[in-house]
Amino acid sequence: MTPKSPPKKKSWSWRSQAFRGFIYQLVAIGLIAAVVWFIAHNTMYNMKIRGIQSGFDFLSGPAGFDIGESLFPFDSAQPYWQAFLVGLSNTLRVAILGIILTTILGTLLGVGRFSRNALVRGVCYAYVEFFRNVPVLLQLLMWYLLFTEALPAAADAWAVGPLFLSKGGLSFPIPIWATGHLWAVIGLVAGIVLAVLYRKWAYRQFEATGKLKSMFWVPVAIVLAGGVVGWLAGGAPTELDSPFKGEFSIEKGGSLTPEFLAVLLGLTVYTAAFVAEVVRSGIQSVARGQGEAAAALGLNPGQSMRLVMLPQALRVIIPPMTNQFLNLTKNSSLAVAIGYPDVVSIANTALNQTGRAVECISIVMLVYLSTSLATSLLMNWYNTRSAIQER
Repeated sequence: MTPKSPPKKKSWSWRSQAFRGFIYQLVAIGLIAAVVWFIAHNTMYNMKIRGIQSGFDFLSGPAGFDIGESLFPFDSAQPYWQAFLVGLSNTLRVAILGIILTTILGTLLGVGRFSRNALVRGVCYAYVEFFRNVPVLLQLLMWYLLFTEALPAAADAWAVGPLFLSKGGLSFPIPIWATGHLWAVIGLVAGIVLAVLYRKWAYRQFEATGKLKSMFWVPVAIVLAGGVVGWLAGGAPTELDSPFKGEFSIEKGGSLTPEFLAVLLGLTVYTAAFVAEVVRSGIQSVARGQGEAAAALGLNPGQSMRLVMLPQALRVIIPPMTNQFLNLTKNSSLAVAIGYPDVVSIANTALNQTGRAVECISIVMLVYLSTSLATSLLMNWYNTRSAIQER
């Protein structure tokens, strides 16, 4: 006779581990919600007793102040919520460009630590030890003073081709928007898609035949060719809005303010020092035999680093790299010290004018929480995609 199987536990029974875990989670969520409600209710009650206004209704009122730097037009008659959007766009502009530049510079420095040239190794080592040991706020102030004190006035601006560099910032030509530029953008997007497809095809060919095809220059050529084809299809517009020296400032064209340049460069060179150490430690985690095997296959040092060492080091590099990206985004709040109108600066001005301290601080917290979570989700997805698949 076959033994009877033990009776299955009902999923809603207290003896079920899954059921108990579900109840414990509900209790924990309830306790957290109760604590948050108590703090919020107590705060609102005390503010009401003291005659302090509360609520987010002030966001619909006119801001009453101008913003010196904005990606889209803004004047003092527009509401506070649009002012916060300007601050958010300025924060994201610094964070996104900073992450891109930091990744490039930090990776080059980290790889440079393994160079056979002693001078290159020494320069990379000195860079890392200098910039990561100087507080980031001092570096921001250093760059700001460099742009506002060391550079010449607008009337004596340094001219490098069509570019002008002065205390007023960096001025450069910008295209006058036309339909042809939209076609150029479409061409660039199509080129990027084709370049990604080419890289996947080239990688499969490399795995199948062992013959290495260009993984950088050909994709770059495909992207540029797509942009040129789109530009030609749109009529090849060439009209530019070029800057020129005016009586008191550089007029026309596009410009980057000293505050933006100081924040971007300061955060980039500071965070790149930490990223370089992350890349170095990731490469060192790969067994030395992998590099020797790559050399035995006939790969030169550059190909070995790009095709063998770095792909295997990614599983070690990506998690701490995510932390550095988050640090860069949060450190952008220090831009208020040099007058860059990020979301913290806008919140400080709104707080001083309206007295809504809790609300303004809550908006700032929500902005940085949202950007940090979005960065973490993107990097976690990339980490999962780059993980070595066991066979």
